[in-house]
Amino acid sequence: MPKFDEKPRVFLEEFRVKNAPEDYGLDDETWDFKKFVKKFKIVVVRMDNFEMEFDLIGIQPAFANAFRRLMLSEVPSMAIEKVMIKNNTSIIQDEVLAHRLGLIPLKADPRLFEYKSEEDTEGTEFNTLEFSLKVKCTNSKSQPKDSYRAEDLYENHSIYSSHMKWHPIGNQATVYKEADVGPVHKDILISKMRPGHEIDLQMIAVKGIGKDHAKFSPVATATYRLLPEVTLTREVCDSEATLLQSCFSPGVIGIDSKNRAYVKDARYDACSRNVYRYDTIKDSAILSRVRDHFIFNVESVGAIPPQIIFVEAVKILRDKCRSFLDELNKFS
Repeated sequence: MPKFDEKPRVFLEEFRVKNAPEDYGLDDETWDFKKFVKKFKIVVVRMDNFEMEFDLIGIQPAFANAFRRLMLSEVPSMAIEKVMIKNNTSIIQDEVLAHRLGLIPLKADPRLFEYKSEEDTEGTEFNTLEFSLKVKCTNSKSQPKDSYRAEDLYENHSIYSSHMKWHPIGNQATVYKEADVGPVHKDILISKMRPGHEIDLQMIAVKGIGKDHAKFSPVATATYRLLPEVTLTREVCDSEATLLQSCFSPGVIGIDSKNRAYVKDARYDACSRNVYRYDTIKDSAILSRVRDHFIFNVESVGAIPPQIIFVEAVKILRDKCRSFLDELNKFS
């Protein structure tokens, strides 16, 4: 039996999960702030403008889940809230069209805007963005005789998010660049058209949060999982090594020049426990997960970089804790 360090682990056995507390939340451990500060780390594995993978190490599951929920439902973003339709002769109903427009992610930075109160009848330059969409489909004047493609026969037969035009309010034109306001992606299909179809409408975008409507959520996905670990208990060679490799996700088990299996990278293992299906190798590996090591994947819709979304979630949790402490102090 190999020796393990003092990390809290859950062992995945063939028919049970070993060392798992009843609540699966590390509540069986006494909170020690000094120990937490010493163990806690954030490691960024990969990051770009839309996606980030990072590790939270030495943290309780309650905090990890709080960050995930805050990113999904309480970090704000800008989205189209109202659509004033002047003319819509396309095949899409007004309600469906307005819903589609509301789900188009906007790249306006919500930190630069205020929330619009319910009492405000008209938007201002500080809490509102205005867009318009006016497109009419016509027959193409230069259509080839031997082509039946809609792209050749009609003008504006496909309406994309690039057809949306931003109309600055007040001093917005000097504060924001036109390239910094508008749809995140220019090729989002809104509607298909045919000659005689026309769309003419105005859109109002405001600041909101995901728990009010999913269109305000700044992330496409925000997930976490425990760090997998695979430990080999004995030497596995030749055909058994190949069989062992097939039991895990690609890249987890490697085979060296002597046809011996070794753990190459257990990080992306799915923990399927397929190794227990084969009597010849079921004793060769121990599967476990580190209970205080969380692998986060955050995919932004594009309005805010994923690292900013996480920082904003931390700030929101901090403010909630301060508000809670202030309420408790009133009774002390």
